[in-house]
Amino acid sequence: MIIKNAKVYTEEGVFKDQDIYIRDGVFADGPSASADEEVMDGTGCLAIPGLTDLHFHGCAGYDFCDGTPEAIAAITAYEASVGVTTIVPATMTLAEETLDGICRTAAAYVQEAGEGHPASATLCGINMEGPFVSESKKGAQNGAYIRKPDMEMFRRLNEASGGMIKLVAIAPETEGAIDFIAAAQADTVLSVAHTAADYDIASEAFAKGATHVTHLYNAMFPFTHRAPGVVGAAADCSAEVELICDGVHIHPGAVRATFKLFGDDKIILISDSMMATGLGDGEAALGGQKVLVSGNKATLSDGTIAGSVTNLMECMRTAVRQMDIPLESAVKCAAVNPAKSVGIYDRYGSITAGKVANVVLLDKADLSLRQVILRGTPLHEL
Repeated sequence: MIIKNAKVYTEEGVFKDQDIYIRDGVFADGPSASADEEVMDGTGCLAIPGLTDLHFHGCAGYDFCDGTPEAIAAITAYEASVGVTTIVPATMTLAEETLDGICRTAAAYVQEAGEGHPASATLCGINMEGPFVSESKKGAQNGAYIRKPDMEMFRRLNEASGGMIKLVAIAPETEGAIDFIAAAQADTVLSVAHTAADYDIASEAFAKGATHVTHLYNAMFPFTHRAPGVVGAAADCSAEVELICDGVHIHPGAVRATFKLFGDDKIILISDSMMATGLGDGEAALGGQKVLVSGNKATLSDGTIAGSVTNLMECMRTAVRQMDIPLESAVKCAAVNPAKSVGIYDRYGSITAGKVANVVLLDKADLSLRQVILRGTPLHEL
């Protein structure tokens, strides 16, 4: 396949007029010798790499923590349909037995599906969000299952998953957390999360090997001029930070300020979406707790925000159209940076010869979805 006449997002982080060549499901550096290649006209389109969501819980009526092949199949199909072509879904704070089942189901799915079933996003790993979190900043996590950081538990779960745990959320002020970070940092990405840590404790966590912050600003103390907290420590220590740009979790002014503070090299857009994403208003669940959905907001019965109901492509679009983030930066933070963060950039995250041919065509005018090409195959009728 050749895609012509589109503005293509390059590894340099800019859009250029160039053709995209796809052969055998991967990007190629030139046309085939064959004369029968399909030509797709990308006039009026922007071509970007397929996005990677490394922090979300579910969509389309399913939760990753359902722990069933059916749930994973529904989630991967929905995500692919909106241009999120590689995923690292998150668990919740649950009992180890439950987490073990989720990990084993994910491992079996990957063993059976490989890169993924047709029209399905590739499951690239697991984001272990809990149970090593703070009771006081648990947010929508279930406090009944919170426990101290446990290296042996992590090893058991990672083995059950076939080594798929790409990120582990941890509150560094909890007992044993700093030792856990030092011990686990060679095996996974450690993310400061759901935490009451101050600046000094967070800085120590980053010094010991944490490199990531889960949904910056949410479930942590705010940044103030006398107590900069996790936010200030992350900026000083060059940590990468997640942002939920759904228009609910973070004010647009705070999003713009974050881009100025961290730069687009260190920001990762996430959706933090839950099972109601793609369905509309009503009741849903997250981590075994009832969630009420109204418009683009999901809350527990006490009003606590419980994830989002906005997919990552829509979050990226919101960042650009409603928060004045440059499109080039937003694409970098939704496609390039997450792939680098979890170690899959050698195969995904850019339109580069030799990488898996995941590419999304967006309308230049309004960034609406025109086409998703997944592993070299178009998903939608134009």
